[in-house]
Amino acid sequence: MPEPSQLRDSTQIVLPRETVEGLEPQLDDEFTVTVFPEGEDHYRIIGSPVEIKNASEYLARRGINVP
Repeated sequence: MPEPSQLRDSTQIVLPRETVEGLEPQLDDEFTVTVFPEGEDHYRIIGSPVEIKNASEYLARRGINVP
């Protein structure tokens, strides 16, 4: 059985707010994900493992390092 942290990592991305602010509408249009503010300085992007992988690749192509 997979560890909860592995599942969590495959279904969400947490990035600094300034990194995501300009890309939020594009992420919503391009992928089936939910983007919402997490505290004052981060955004959380949540979706299926496939959508998160695709969104991660999309962000990487734009020079954004996804942890």
